[in-house]
Amino acid sequence: MKITNLRCLLLPAQKALLLRIDTDEGVYGWSQVEQNKHSYLAPQILHCKPFLLGLDPTDVENCMRRIRRLGAFKPWGGAVSSIEIALWDLAGKAAGLPVYKLLGGKVRDRVRVYMGGPPPFTPHVPYSAGGDRPEDYYSRTKARRERGRGIGIMKTAVGFHDNRWRQVDGYHYGIAYAHGETLSPTARATGGIAEVAGMVTERGLAHTVECVAAVREALGADVAMALDCGPGWKVPGAVEFARRVEALRPLWLEDLVTGDYTPYVGADLYRAVKQQTHVNLHTGEQIYLRQNFRELIETRAVDVVGPDPMDVGGLAELKWVAEFADLHGILMAPHGIGDGPFGLAALVQVCATLPDNYIAFELPIVGEEWRGLVTGIVEGMVEDGFVRVSDAPGLGVDIVEEEVRRALGTAEIYLGHARTGTPA
Repeated sequence: MKITNLRCLLLPAQKALLLRIDTDEGVYGWSQVEQNKHSYLAPQILHCKPFLLGLDPTDVENCMRRIRRLGAFKPWGGAVSSIEIALWDLAGKAAGLPVYKLLGGKVRDRVRVYMGGPPPFTPHVPYSAGGDRPEDYYSRTKARRERGRGIGIMKTAVGFHDNRWRQVDGYHYGIAYAHGETLSPTARATGGIAEVAGMVTERGLAHTVECVAAVREALGADVAMALDCGPGWKVPGAVEFARRVEALRPLWLEDLVTGDYTPYVGADLYRAVKQQTHVNLHTGEQIYLRQNFRELIETRAVDVVGPDPMDVGGLAELKWVAEFADLHGILMAPHGIGDGPFGLAALVQVCATLPDNYIAFELPIVGEEWRGLVTGIVEGMVEDGFVRVSDAPGLGVDIVEEEVRRALGTAEIYLGHARTGTPA
């Protein structure tokens, strides 16, 4: 079996960039990139095509050795990582086996999720929109919990990860970057998250703690509270924030120092925070490749790592990080890839194989706009906070091309045709 083509499919309504690998035997594999990368990663994905043509796609590691050097920290590892996942989908279909069988076999039949996004085809209440008052956090959290269908862990954006900080006068001592067209395309795509850093003021700190208290009250005693905090905090502010929220029992504080679109690890800074606090620290979604997790894990700079399979280098890379973390007593809670069915399916498959340090993965959003375009993702598949592991070949998810053609209004749905004018 040989790779004959690598193509991209852009779905504007879903804000999704999909990729497909084809072979001379008619077997194919699908994957996608994270939602915020849908508008600019196609050229990088297609740049990898010449390195893969003619290779046996079931030799996943051999294929990856040709293209790993073409990736980098988030967002640029997204292209290489997504290709790796498509290779596993293809290899599973060729063997007639689910991907988890190719990764060593499952150790759990159901995989726990935490609520970043709601269950598939459920109305979405964003965790980072609306008013900035504590009562706004309370009402928004209540609405999200009602849509959670038994999910026992909910993550909420606070601090620099939550753009509502811009509505609080004198929130921090750092640079308040401008909005709109003066931001870089990446910053606009991520709401400016990558453009913010500084020491939080007493006013900003007190406001954030009040909002966290409102979230805690809305969740009640039976739902764990995870907080997505940054990146951008400086060590003194991070330490003080962790100490003030400790009594509110957060499951973890995520990305206080580094995180989205930060091109380095900062293990020493996390270690400085950890040595002065008693709250679990979590990071890792932006990190590309296992080598860049080494210091973070070996020095026990954090309590939980959260690589994203579509940023870290793929499913096999994520599993290696999980195993290495387990050797060092570090917990694992993978990041959730933004939105989309292939991200959800990929996480279910790999997390079924992870060791006992696994907590839960962040549930990607699969909204109503996907209904009818994809098979293998169904309403009600999240039950009591778990997803049952699919035994279908590959990832267990496929695209209904006729429905995609109807939705796009064209027979030529792949980039490179007249519809886009971009290279094939």
